[in-house]
Parts: sequence; structure tokens; C-alpha cells
Amino acid sequence: MNPTPASKSGRRLALCLAVASLLSAALHAQPAPWPGDRPVTLVIGTPPGGAIDAYARALALHLGQVTGGTFIVDYKPGANGNISAEYVQRAAADGRTLWISTQAMMTINPSAYAGLRWKQADFKPIAKGVEAPLVLVTHPSVPARTLPELVQWVAANPGKVSYASYSPGTPSHFLGFQFNERFKLDMPHVPYKGSGAQTTDLLGGQVPLGFGQLQTTLPHVQTGRLNAIAVTGPQRSRHLPQVPTLAELGYADLSTTIWFGLFAPAATPGPVLDQLEAAVVKVQADPAYRAKLEAQGFDVPNEHGQAFARTIAQETARWAAVVRTTGFKAND
Repeated sequence: MNPTPASKSGRRLALCLAVASLLSAALHAQPAPWPGDRPVTLVIGTPPGGAIDAYARALALHLGQVTGGTFIVDYKPGANGNISAEYVQRAAADGRTLWISTQAMMTINPSAYAGLRWKQADFKPIAKGVEAPLVLVTHPSVPARTLPELVQWVAANPGKVSYASYSPGTPSHFLGFQFNERFKLDMPHVPYKGSGAQTTDLLGGQVPLGFGQLQTTLPHVQTGRLNAIAVTGPQRSRHLPQVPTLAELGYADLSTTIWFGLFAPAATPGPVLDQLEAAVVKVQADPAYRAKLEAQGFDVPNEHGQAFARTIAQETARWAAVVRTTGFKAND
């Protein structure tokens, strides 16, 4: 029996409804546009006022301009960044809660904290944001202007000359330890909670020397309130061209740079991670953004995704060896 026009029409209607249902399901399966109309929070694990602020605020501003979204900076200090890591780890993995980590938090904490409640695999590296050397600085009251003079003065005052770090378990701390070992010195370690607090006490002479962040110490070196003895980078800083590197003085094993980078929870959907990485790469290529950070002593590298992940793996191995040598154990 041939189908009637009415039955043909009904079949066509059913087919159209089925196709419409499939299209609707496919559309709903797509991830929501990122960043969308909800703010994206960049979480920092240090107190306000440190060297990381300049990077975080510049990144938030320019990501907003590139994506049309709203980006805010939030501080979750404590436990050398572990509180901020746990906060982001527990957040929804939708690309709207991101972590700005330091080199120490990501590459040293896994070796230094026995009871760490997060792991590197919990995060997806997006981009190394900025990089800079540390600077070995002294208070003007220190009667030394070169590295040999400084070593001689500290050696003549065993146990009486302390060095400041901006936090325990960081390159600032471990470089001081290695400095002691290399020159057979006896400098007690005075740790601070952030580079701002470290710099304040260096300026006041409460602690005579330390490896400081370039961003927080540079203005005071330029005005003579601190003296720069050496920088830790592979080449001289364009901001302190008259200051030698430790490598050129014969101590390449003490060379290092520090960085701040952007991470997302590892469970963030791939399309969102792709959009996020593309946005950050675009921001870091912006001459205005680069100039803003370079003026404050940072370099803006072109390192993201897998290349950044490889750097993290290499540095984690290096600092794990230092942690074992020092016997350092951080407290939760």
C-alpha cells in the first residue's frame, strides 16, 4: 500500500525534529565561550607588594583587552604558595580560576614539603610569563664593593653576618646556602615573607646582605641605598650593566634566574586551554606589554605549553638535588 500524503508529511516532520534534536545536543556539548561574561581570577601565593605584582596586574589588564573579558588579581598568601595552589586545585576547572606561580612554588616545593597536598600534575603550564636574575646586594654600611672583598669581610666575622632571603625554600635562600658552602663561610639565614619585606630590612640595615629580586632592589641600587655586588643571570643585566655576573667571576654553578608563570587546573577542557594559551601568547607579543614589564627589570620570554613544561622538569631536578644537599625541610 502506497503511503498517503499525510503519512509522508508526518515522517518528514519526525525526521526534521530528530535532526533538530541532534543539532541542539551538539551545540550544548560545546564548551561555553571563554572567558565569557564571568570574571577570571588570577591567584597569587605571595602578599601584595612583591615583585610578582607588576606581572600579575599587567597580565590581567592586557588579557582583558585581548579577550574582552574581566580579569582580576587575588592574593592567597601562606605556606610559600601552597595555599594558593590548593585553592586553584579545588576550583572549578573551567578556565576562570588560574594560578600565577613562582619558580620556587612549582619547582622547589615538591621536594621541600613532605606533606604537600598538591602535585605538579594537578596543573597545566600555560606560559612562562617573565624571567629575571637575582641580585646579590649589600647595605652601604658593608665595607665591601666587590665579591672578593665581601667574602673576605664575611670570613673575618664568622656567625656575625646574616643573609636575608625573600622566603625559605627559594633560590634566594638556597643561593645563600651555596654561597656559604662555596666560600666556607658561616652566615646565618634570615627568611622573610616576600621580597618587599626582605628589601625593607636590607634598606634598614637589619640584615646586611642577601640575594634579592631585581624588581624590588633595582630602584634602591640606582639611588645608592643598596650596593649591587653581582647578578645571577647568564649575562649582565641591561639595567645594571656595570655589575658582573657570578658566572664571569668564576662561579657559574651559582647562576640562576627566577620566573613567574601562568597555570590552569589540569582538568580544564582542551578547547579552553587552547584559547587561554593563544590569548597569553598574543599578549606577550604586544610591544606595549613587553615594554611595561621590561622597564621594571623583567625579560618576557617566548616559552609556553610543552616548552615551558620541559623547563619545569629540568629545574625541578636541579632544585631537588639542592634540597637533598641542604637537608632543608619546610613546614606546612
